[in-house]
Amino acid sequence: MKNLSREEKIEIMKKILKEADNTGNFEKAKKEFTKLLKNTDSEEIAGMEQSLISEGYPIEKIQNLCDLHVSVFESSLKKQGSPHKMPGHPIHTFIMENKELKRKLKNLVSVIEKLRIVKKKEDLKKDLFNILKKEFESLKEIDKHYLRKENQLFPYLEQKNFTGPSKVMWAKDDEIRAQIKEISFFLNKDSFSEEEIIKLYTMIKKLKADMFSMIFKEEKILFPVSTRKISEEEWLEIKNGENHIGYSWIIPGSLWDAYAIKKFKIQKKDKKFFSKEQNKDKYNDKKIFEEKKCFTEDSNERIRLDTGSLSLFILNSILKKLPVDISFIDENDRVAYYSDNPDRIFPRSPAVIGREVQNCHPQKSLEKVNKIIETFKKGEKDHYDFWIDLHGKFIYIRYFAVRDEKGNYLGTLEVSQDITEIKKLEGEKRLLD
Repeated sequence: MKNLSREEKIEIMKKILKEADNTGNFEKAKKEFTKLLKNTDSEEIAGMEQSLISEGYPIEKIQNLCDLHVSVFESSLKKQGSPHKMPGHPIHTFIMENKELKRKLKNLVSVIEKLRIVKKKEDLKKDLFNILKKEFESLKEIDKHYLRKENQLFPYLEQKNFTGPSKVMWAKDDEIRAQIKEISFFLNKDSFSEEEIIKLYTMIKKLKADMFSMIFKEEKILFPVSTRKISEEEWLEIKNGENHIGYSWIIPGSLWDAYAIKKFKIQKKDKKFFSKEQNKDKYNDKKIFEEKKCFTEDSNERIRLDTGSLSLFILNSILKKLPVDISFIDENDRVAYYSDNPDRIFPRSPAVIGREVQNCHPQKSLEKVNKIIETFKKGEKDHYDFWIDLHGKFIYIRYFAVRDEKGNYLGTLEVSQDITEIKKLEGEKRLLD
């Protein structure tokens, strides 16, 4: 077995996972994995998930087996160590956020453990609950970490036909989000019985275990694979999009400089180093970012509309000022545009442009997304309306089929608006009242 190729090992791993799923004998699977592999790198694990998905193996089953194979491979993966990147590099930022997450989770568990042993000391219990609620509220910031992963890393891996691990991990992210939402709802109570404290303790311990497991999967599988597959130019694009979503607790470093790194790399066949003077335009941050958006602020080109004309700059400014989030999916199901509003309800970054809309949603939502687009293309429907409660805000979401004058399908327009305050309006308010 020592001479097995990477492809052969992946095939054997797939066979063991399928057998474990069919028989439910996970302990046997662990033993077989341990016997088969002494060293397994992150790309073999990720490649296994990719192959299973390519064969049509259900995402839910891969998700259920995810924790199993991570526990089996844990000792060999630890030999790799975390990818070492300079402060400011997106991977370094992710790892620093994970470090802070570990600290916050340990603090959270420490507080809930103290609550368990406090009996009749009501004042102390009240103080501890206030600390617990404050710590848990801070923990919710982890969503920015997951959003950057889903909207920044995943699109670039998808471009390289590497979608399997992304889909599995997104499903696990959503499981964690659901746990956070459940605990948050539970913590809204003013008082807790002893039984409820025990239940809360169990919920927080499970959340900690799942989040630590996610950290392991990121740092030992996702990040190493990403550093191998994503180029320096692409890392720069990822870096440029980070501010659109934000960070969890930390301020990224600034030592990593993609331009300086690129300057010392050998280019093309002549083997000459890039010089700063020769390539200052090519590595101009503003220029790259503007090309990604396909828009420049100094453009005076005017676009003729049905009722007037506007310059690109004015048109873009209007779209950014509208009190709604707008996204447009073209006829090929790819994201063509989103309005870069300062207070978007659903965060977006430039990496989403050109991405298949099916990859912009978690697996559990895929059937609904496909149904909306399919009915639009068939001409069966012209719009769908939804409304949800999101973090205490009432969000109205509308989907419209965009067609030409002959009824040909051009794409799907998504419009989302926070109507929390609008719902409260009564009576009238005249101009300048």
